Amino acid sequence: MCGIAGALNWKRAPSASAMDAALQRMRLRGPDDGGTWTEGPMMLGHRRLSIVDLTETGHQPMVSHDGRHVMVFNGEVYNAPELRAAVDKERPTVWRGHSDTEAILEGFALWGQAVLPRLRGMFAFAVWDRHGQSLFAARDRMGVKPFYYMDRADGIAFASRPRPLFDLCPDASREIDPLALRYYLDAGFVPDPLGFQACVRKLPPGHFLVADAAGVRVERYWDFRAIPVETAWETRSEADLLDELDGLVKDSVRMRLISDVPLGAFLSGGIDSSLVTAVMSAVGSGPVSTFSIGFDDPRFDESAHAQRVAGHLGTRHWLKTMRVDDLTALLPVFFQHYDEPLFDVSAFPTMAVSQAARSQVTVALTGDGGDELFGGYHYCRVAQRMAPFFALPPLLRRGLSHLLKTIPHRQGRLLGQALARRDLAAAIGYARTMAKDLTAFIAPGLQGGIDDLFSRAAASIPVSTGAELAMRLDAAITLPADYLHKVDVASMAFSLECREPLLDHPLVEWAARLPLKWKLGGDGSGKYLLRRLAARYVPRDILERPKQGFGVPVGQWLKGPLKQWALDRLGDPGLYRGLFIDRDAALGLMDRLCRGDRTVEPLLWAVVVLLGGRETGKW
Repeated sequence: MCGIAGALNWKRAPSASAMDAALQRMRLRGPDDGGTWTEGPMMLGHRRLSIVDLTETGHQPMVSHDGRHVMVFNGEVYNAPELRAAVDKERPTVWRGHSDTEAILEGFALWGQAVLPRLRGMFAFAVWDRHGQSLFAARDRMGVKPFYYMDRADGIAFASRPRPLFDLCPDASREIDPLALRYYLDAGFVPDPLGFQACVRKLPPGHFLVADAAGVRVERYWDFRAIPVETAWETRSEADLLDELDGLVKDSVRMRLISDVPLGAFLSGGIDSSLVTAVMSAVGSGPVSTFSIGFDDPRFDESAHAQRVAGHLGTRHWLKTMRVDDLTALLPVFFQHYDEPLFDVSAFPTMAVSQAARSQVTVALTGDGGDELFGGYHYCRVAQRMAPFFALPPLLRRGLSHLLKTIPHRQGRLLGQALARRDLAAAIGYARTMAKDLTAFIAPGLQGGIDDLFSRAAASIPVSTGAELAMRLDAAITLPADYLHKVDVASMAFSLECREPLLDHPLVEWAARLPLKWKLGGDGSGKYLLRRLAARYVPRDILERPKQGFGVPVGQWLKGPLKQWALDRLGDPGLYRGLFIDRDAALGLMDRLCRGDRTVEPLLWAVVVLLGGRETGKW
């Protein structure tokens, strides 16, 4: 895991001091080594967290054997041995070392962008062609690793975080993108390809970028959303499907155990992390090191479940017990490392468990992706129940929506609002928003919304059920921009590499083909087949419990230890400049919370994070 940066400037040589500043800002992403390379209009920079091939032969920026290409790379490609063998078959090579960086670089030198389908792992990389004077960059299929860039009149700059871009381009405007702000206030994150500042963009998952004298173009090279469901699999035996899924998960986990440094796993005691840990124990050598966070408040404490799983599997288990309010001590870390606003309050326990894990290991496996691929979120069931309403004649549906919105109960009104959306995808987007009926109240001047984004994204999703549509939208939009972004930043703040076995692309493609009956199950509880697989490794009485999530009592924070901190920011008129947010309305949300209205918690927290970042100069 590393930090990468680059500046291509056709008019003047890139600044070495600017690159030094950008790399210093990313030092914790790569504390073990660093380097720069420059020639003509191109400058590349790298910070290295050494995981595979700890020697100098893994140093970056790396020049290809023929001298034509120079690369910086962030991530891990787990099939590097097979990639080297394929290169050798076509062009025998004397390898410097055994780093995956060298394998990717020589593969690119041989095949160009056709190397991408051969890569299995998580990555964001850039290659400069010294002869062709062009830059090629790519991001992994599911968006585990970040790639931010600025497309400028005189060239392009890129980095693993947004803020280094402003070191590389100090004259760039920090003006906020109004659409990104609206999406943030709706959903709590900024979706790809937008950056929070108007001049910043993200390379979307499964895309590559080419920059040359003619400009910048972005193209997609992989898309799981368009994979059709295999209806014939509905009649396959459960045992056969379980064996197949078991093989895919084992293969993915086995590949992710490649490391020259100690590794372990996050273990919450839920289905996904328990399965990953169990398979690690089955295919690895020796006990697995596992890490979890416990809280003194039983409403948020999952440590007993994690300890039961750890005890059953015989892992070396590290448990850090905290008061939930102790997490507020991580606020400075949060604002130091999250360069664009993120509502997701689970970033705090993710930072805490990353800090705990880093004291023992350098790599940790996670269970991310199971909910999106196998229908673990309740939104899938909501979407499945809403779907029939969108088959009604539009006039009838609008009438029903109007009737529901007159119901005094808030849930009825929200259902009425969802049914008023243009299509099912927009209704799913609305159901996924944190603000629901509050966004227009607090930010009346902002146009668009996350439901519009979901509706547009659905155009390329050929599925026939509401639940499957919700899963694919979640995996394509929310997963990379919220959950994977959260984990990447939280872990790299402590120089910890996280790997996600359930997002191995062969497994993702298999899950996309899997019919809904094997996901929701007969009772609609979700993750049916994944649960059955986990039960092969861990007794069901340990695993079967209500989904808890990585939550914290944000409402209690805002009424307790963070109340004055929040009020100071909510009351400062200077922090609202350019945010399109009504200060009186924001203060009114705090009043409502203090009077016991919990429905305002998510939006209030999002606003406070926004203002806190403004105060620290992030945006």
